[in-house]
Amino acid sequence: MKRILHLISSIQGNQSYSLQLSRAILKKILDKYPGSVVEEVDLNNVNIPHLNSSLLQSMFTPADKHTEESRALLRYSDEAVAQLLAVDIVVVGAPLYNLTVPSTLKAWLDHITRAGITFGYGENGPIGLVKDKKVYVAMSSGGVYADGPAKGADFVAPYLKSVFGLLGMTDVTVFRAEGVKVAGVKDTALAKGIESIVID
Repeated sequence: MKRILHLISSIQGNQSYSLQLSRAILKKILDKYPGSVVEEVDLNNVNIPHLNSSLLQSMFTPADKHTEESRALLRYSDEAVAQLLAVDIVVVGAPLYNLTVPSTLKAWLDHITRAGITFGYGENGPIGLVKDKKVYVAMSSGGVYADGPAKGADFVAPYLKSVFGLLGMTDVTVFRAEGVKVAGVKDTALAKGIESIVID
């Protein structure tokens, strides 16, 4: 049995390609690990606070120095970190918006990136403190970025691999439903993405 966190960041509801792909990933995971528990979070419904100077200062203040105000500012971040640390697998629905991730997903990542909690600093640079978790990314895009003339021009897969890697989650697999706006590709884009899913 596994504990799974499913993050939804698309604003397209059930029509979202990234959501349909992430749900297909979840199905494959549940087939492999029957009885697993899924906690689903639609980041669009959470009202995640964006970083500001007061919040950032609170993040870098030692816990024993927190005030009632700083604890209130950190409430969402603390909850998001605890939720992440409690699971074995993270499934992220990540559509490409303007070549990068939706702002809600970026805000969530800002809140779980906590010095001294999810990563630290060593002599040779950052050290990830979140270990033994598998991450699956369900990426959707109007264009094709895995190969062809636009290969590597997106900032979804590389960014997510980098930020999760910073936190110690280096086992990241990306499945793509791409070309959903491209003639001759869009009709099979989602099916092709779902067919590519392998749970290791």
